[in-house]
Amino acid sequence: MSLDLSCTLPDDAADALLIGRLWQPGIGPTVVACHGGMLLDLSGLGATASQLLELPHVASAVRAALPTATPLAPLATVLANSDEALRDESHPWLLAPCDLQVVKASGVTFVASLLERVIEEQARGDASRAQAIRTALSGILDDNLAGIVPGSNEAARVKQVLIEQGVWSQYLEVGIGPDAEIFTKAPVLSAVGTGAQVGIHAESKWNNPEPEVVLAINSSGAAVGAALGNDVNLRDFEGRSALLLGKAKDNNASCAIGPFIRLFDAGFTIDDVRRADLAMRVDGPEGFTMHGASSLAKISRDPLDIVAQVIGPNHQYPDGFMLFLGTMFAPTQDRHGPGLGFTHEVGDVVRVATPRLGMLVNRVNHCSSIAPWTFGITALMGNLAQRGLL
Repeated sequence: MSLDLSCTLPDDAADALLIGRLWQPGIGPTVVACHGGMLLDLSGLGATASQLLELPHVASAVRAALPTATPLAPLATVLANSDEALRDESHPWLLAPCDLQVVKASGVTFVASLLERVIEEQARGDASRAQAIRTALSGILDDNLAGIVPGSNEAARVKQVLIEQGVWSQYLEVGIGPDAEIFTKAPVLSAVGTGAQVGIHAESKWNNPEPEVVLAINSSGAAVGAALGNDVNLRDFEGRSALLLGKAKDNNASCAIGPFIRLFDAGFTIDDVRRADLAMRVDGPEGFTMHGASSLAKISRDPLDIVAQVIGPNHQYPDGFMLFLGTMFAPTQDRHGPGLGFTHEVGDVVRVATPRLGMLVNRVNHCSSIAPWTFGITALMGNLAQRGLL
């Protein structure tokens, strides 16, 4: 699993404001900046990533702190030790760059993935039925959904047409209706970072990665940065019933974010997110390779419109949140036979990349075989208090 500077960092890393979290054995998690090939201690600005992102002008504060911040470790050394399969736990490694933020996600934000969600529903989670349903529905839905604006009068008209055609779905409701699908992807502190294993449920027979951009939002609802994410999805569980969404999405290590949060500044803004093209590659232990892509330019809801549906008068997040924006990628490439589509195998290596955010790399394993998540909020608060950071 390749974790090196040439692929991990953004193409313009010298100008990027990158913050993350470093696990220091014998000390605990530390908020860091990545600058000049080193990881620099930012705990003087914020004991947690959540606290740091609450600073009124966080990008300016981080940039001002860089010249005097204490170097903790070379990034190249830490990256090499972040591969969980090769890790020496007596040396530092990267964590997910978020901590106390709730991990939220928005689903069905692209027409391409909307079609696949409807297929999952009609297939009742059976991958062998997917191709026939895809063929039957693609003409009907593609013709009706092209260029549709969610929540518009035209969307309401299309809804009525699809109801009359007998193909209306709960996924179409959130895909083209006024209300986006927003759900809690993972508990606070449960996300894993680059190099870590990501988990699939051992009973799942149809699942896939979801390459996404993840916005970092502070408690006032302001988008202050972005990272890469892999929202691992169990298609068979969710396809059997939407009420199994929690089991399909929230499992041990089923959420990867990283390698860093890139802060918004004059050189990197929300418009760069809107233009981002994500590339994804899956390399299997048996030699299987799959390539995929997701273009934020094709998203059906503007990223800041999605943010506004998460936080506001009806819901607050005092520690901020991380928001997966959704993906247009839904793999259909056959892996185990004609018409069976794609599903993960243990040992798959998943790479998600875009030039302005770098690359997130993870290896797939069963959730039950990955080390249990034990360092939660109580452990973090105790650790920070012991270190005099609270």
